[in-house]
Amino acid sequence: QVQLVESGGGLVQAGGSLRLSCAASGRTFNSGAMAWFRQAPGKEREFVAAVSGSGGGLRYADSVKGRFTISRDNAKNTVDLQMDSLKPEDTAVYYCASRTASWLGTSRGSYDYWGQGTQVTVSS
Repeated sequence: QVQLVESGGGLVQAGGSLRLSCAASGRTFNSGAMAWFRQAPGKEREFVAAVSGSGGGLRYADSVKGRFTISRDNAKNTVDLQMDSLKPEDTAVYYCASRTASWLGTSRGSYDYWGQGTQVTVSS
């Protein structure tokens, strides 16, 4: 089992920045891909960004490309999401996810473990 705990959410004005962090514990963390998803009220949970097991592969949703940056530190068992130029439509609960496979995945069903989520609210 892998336990994931997110932190760093909050309230920010449009154009501002937030940095989310996800701390992993339990089974080996280093080899599997990690990702961030988000879910806005009344909407499906959607892919935001993913990083491969080595950290060398990255993928972003078109809606956040150029504004968000995902990174991981395998020594600390953490994965971060730096969010810049935030927009009101980025408001959602953000979830950290992990999986055993090392290559990138963008579908919700391909991830095995999930955190509880952290709320991000962007005011206009």
